[in-house]
Amino acid sequence: MTSFSKQLSFRWSDLDPNFHVRHSAYYDFGAQHRIEILESLGLTMKAFQMNHFGPILFREECVFRKEIKLSDIIFMHTKVAKMKADASRWTIIHEFRNEEDQLCATITVDGAWMDTKLRKLANPVPEIAIKALAVFPKSDDFIQL
Repeated sequence: MTSFSKQLSFRWSDLDPNFHVRHSAYYDFGAQHRIEILESLGLTMKAFQMNHFGPILFREECVFRKEIKLSDIIFMHTKVAKMKADASRWTIIHEFRNEEDQLCATITVDGAWMDTKLRKLANPVPEIAIKALAVFPKSDDFIQL
């Protein structure tokens, strides 16, 4: 697998007054896709609660390249672009591509794992997270931090 991919379905409420997808909707799609991916890798809400940890973001940025309209067919492709060997820090990218495989937008998030009891970065990273990110598809220009 080269990436986690899904076709997006846009709603009227995802549009802005210019009739294209509003900027904040991109972030919502990215966040939802990350949670779906983590769940598919065994990192469910229950697993987070039982192990007292969860993902946190330090940075989230979107670069918009081509507008997306309500009826456009868009696929989101998600990969890990950077990661420490112990999976304690990572960068995930989401690419929004149209039917012609043109890049419409890219979201980049930098994150880590937080110990929800201590309210600090998880140290060590729970094994379940290390195993999940080990199988997460990597970008072509992946960097081991």
